[in-house]
Amino acid sequence: MAAPKSKSDLPDNAAKGKRFGIVVSRYHEELTSKLLDGAVSALTGLGASKSDITTVWVPGSFEIPLAARALANQSSDAVICLGVIIKGETSHDQFIAREVARGISQLALTTGIPVSFGVLTTQSIEQAEARCGGAKGHKGVEAAQSAVTMIRVIEDLQSMPTKKNINVGF
Repeated sequence: MAAPKSKSDLPDNAAKGKRFGIVVSRYHEELTSKLLDGAVSALTGLGASKSDITTVWVPGSFEIPLAARALANQSSDAVICLGVIIKGETSHDQFIAREVARGISQLALTTGIPVSFGVLTTQSIEQAEARCGGAKGHKGVEAAQSAVTMIRVIEDLQSMPTKKNINVGF
């Protein structure tokens, strides 16, 4: 496995004691299994126990948000979504990618649980391979690091004293 594109500034034990759900699309499984391997490796490298990582396989990327919601409701501290959508002859990929992104985003906003987007949307299989541990980094690793980072951000924000009458500009 290639090193992530950018070095993580997370401490070695940043994921210790945290529970992670990972949703992985079976479509393009030869690629998504590499994303999964990278994500699990990154989590365990950051101190997560394999017993605290639950992996759920779904038929395709379109099904990722629903399974991610189920994992978010199962007391996960973060959910990592992994899939590969490759441009074909039609615009089908655009419809799928848009709805997957929308579903993942809505899930994070409604649950308050970090949900990371590790779904590749590429023009070719070669572009996807380059992002599964090749020349363009490892998006599975990056998605796991993002999930751990966001757990820490949310924890930090929750530990801050609350302010009354916060002005948000409107």
